[in-house]
Amino acid sequence: MSRKPDTELRKGWTTGACATAATKAALEALWGGQFPPDVSLTLPKGETPVFAVAFSDQGPGWAEVGVLKDAGDDPDVTHGALIRARVEAGENGVSFHAGVGVGMVTKPGLPIAVGEPAINPVPRQMMEQVVTEQAQNFGQTPDIKITITIPGGQELAAKTWNPRLGIVGGLSVLGTTGIVRPFSCAAWIASIHRGVDVAIATGQDHVAGCTGSTSETTVQRLYDLPDHAMLDMGDFAGGVLKYLRRHKVKRLTIGGGIGKISKLAQGVMDLHSARSQVDFGVLNDWSQAAGLADVSDANTALEAVEIAGAGLAQIVATRAKLHVDEFLADGCDTDIVVIDRAGNILGRAPAK
Repeated sequence: MSRKPDTELRKGWTTGACATAATKAALEALWGGQFPPDVSLTLPKGETPVFAVAFSDQGPGWAEVGVLKDAGDDPDVTHGALIRARVEAGENGVSFHAGVGVGMVTKPGLPIAVGEPAINPVPRQMMEQVVTEQAQNFGQTPDIKITITIPGGQELAAKTWNPRLGIVGGLSVLGTTGIVRPFSCAAWIASIHRGVDVAIATGQDHVAGCTGSTSETTVQRLYDLPDHAMLDMGDFAGGVLKYLRRHKVKRLTIGGGIGKISKLAQGVMDLHSARSQVDFGVLNDWSQAAGLADVSDANTALEAVEIAGAGLAQIVATRAKLHVDEFLADGCDTDIVVIDRAGNILGRAPAK
């Protein structure tokens, strides 16, 4: 059981907020002739953080500023990255461009069109608002080309969900509030939703959600699924199932270790060890009803299977499928794959 920290976790700022701050500072240099040491922003929910200028450069008709991303106490792979915005005269309002380290959208289903830089709608709106405000302050026309660059972004993107979502070449510029909430489930759930959207938009009728990398590898190989069919479910079975109930696909596979799939079989939707536990009394009832061994003294679900045999894993898979089918109201064909730590299949409840 995990323990809550003794002190409140420190919040941070999204990539989108950093890009907006860099844009604001760069516009001050372009139109005002001087780089400020820092800039403040008003975020969508009213917060007013101050961002220090960490990089600045200027040339004929352009200015560029970099802001270091501070993700607070969140384990964000982009924490410490330099988010740079170059501004220069444009045409017909604000246009957005991807510099080195910022990805391009190559698949439909995302909130940004194919062929566009992966700069999400709210960061775009924030930057457009800053351009409008700064243009008014300096008596300029708000026609600006903004190029966002994130040095090292392509390497960092390999540690994110971007490649399987069809975002190539780098990171996304994200954020809906401008704030990173430490260890928030919201970003993970949002990524699951985007994964479903991309799969549907690309005509992928079979998707899979797995609890970890081992089960994901096993399931992907078992069905020869492409990367964009693999949803990063982790512990959020409920996040996958609730979204698929409203955004239907033809087939869903759920894969995972015996412990987490046992929880799912018992009706649990959040599979994290800090928020749910296997009910060994129920597991023992299932085992003995099938004529298998008493597993009431087992310390883990895997130990229970070692005591009772693979038949118990099969029972767990079957009951998990029943629960998933009931939740989805037969909205799609489902199957469950239970694996051990080495990736071997212990039990499997196939689709219809």
